[in-house]
Amino acid sequence: MSSRTLDDWLAHCERLHPKTIDMTLARTLSVRDALGLRFECPVITVAGTNGKGSTCAMLESILLAAGYRVGLYIKPHLVHFEERCRIGGRPVDAQALLPHFEAVEAARGHTTLTYFEFTTLAILRCLAAAPLDVVILEVGLGGRLDAVNAIDTDCAVITSIDIDHTEYLGPDRESIGREKAHVMRPGKPVIVSDPMPPATIAAHAQAVGADLWLAGRDFNHSGDRQQWAWAGRGKRWHGLAYPALRGANQLINAAGVLAALQALHEQLPVPAQAVRQGLATVELAGRFQIVPGQPTLVLDVAHNPHSVAALALNLDAMGFYTRTHAVFGAMHDKDLVGVVLRLAPLVDAWYCTDLPLPRAATALALAEHVRAALPAMRLVTTHPTPSAALSAALGAADPTDRILVFGSFLTVGGVLKEGLPRLGAMHTA
Repeated sequence: MSSRTLDDWLAHCERLHPKTIDMTLARTLSVRDALGLRFECPVITVAGTNGKGSTCAMLESILLAAGYRVGLYIKPHLVHFEERCRIGGRPVDAQALLPHFEAVEAARGHTTLTYFEFTTLAILRCLAAAPLDVVILEVGLGGRLDAVNAIDTDCAVITSIDIDHTEYLGPDRESIGREKAHVMRPGKPVIVSDPMPPATIAAHAQAVGADLWLAGRDFNHSGDRQQWAWAGRGKRWHGLAYPALRGANQLINAAGVLAALQALHEQLPVPAQAVRQGLATVELAGRFQIVPGQPTLVLDVAHNPHSVAALALNLDAMGFYTRTHAVFGAMHDKDLVGVVLRLAPLVDAWYCTDLPLPRAATALALAEHVRAALPAMRLVTTHPTPSAALSAALGAADPTDRILVFGSFLTVGGVLKEGLPRLGAMHTA
């Protein structure tokens, strides 16, 4: 048992349960109790459809700048599993996770945990064992039955709500909002970053007695081209630099972050300089990440119509590029035609790729969706890996072009496996 590597444990987790996703909290709660798992420091839980990763990254960056010892659980990873567990701003070493996998295995008895449940419990135990001042936990799917919801939060943040995972969360924003609202706890603040949240979120906050902070009511933001300002309950921030994370939607996420910090200011006071430094230096791979080169490379994990619509706006604001080549890999249960249509006005050639997951759409299926959505599009090819698709795009691109890699964490991760690509086009303009 003790000779198992992290890869061995992850393979073990994949074999344990017959389903990849099996929505219930009962198994996780049972093993949590067997482990005696609890946190002695404040916990911030971040749920939502889009913007969770950016919100977590900004919270972490500001709190680190304020001098706090910060633990973070963020997912999924792009390249290495250890990216999911960060302490002090850095991924933990694989070796440091092994005792926690062993402890979960010993505590679970005959309980057949899913991969997500097992790995979540191992990472939570790793974070609980560390000397931390604050822990940030990103919810996976939904909220009510997500394994992260086994931990009581001191402050919940709910980011944008949109249609995704309908087979598990429901067919509309109201149903999905209701599922995500269950990360709330009685008497604890819940920050809702979505400017137009489903009514079910406020209804659940009232039902459980949570302290609801709504964007536009309890906090708001404004700005010009140079700087922005935030105002909330008894606090104002002026002359703030824009977050280092690119994209117009990041200001909505940042406003929710400042609301969460204000809600927790008695436990975790944060000075103005830490807010400015944290926002200016925050990093998060794969979120409208622009890699300079010839052609320019854009990496984005956007994978549903709402996040792809934001991606399209951000691409449109970049300036002129002769052509845009899209490397596209995605899960088969997404609204693939909706995704394609939102990028259709901006993309000149599609490079569809297989991904190493049974839930992924094949490159051939993706190409069929592209052709169905865009009958006039002739530049649609298929490739076995994201790297191969990127190579094909690079081979066809001129220096003045732009290559977009998007559709899934696995698509972006697939081109980052050998490090951050620096492109040099084979063609001349």
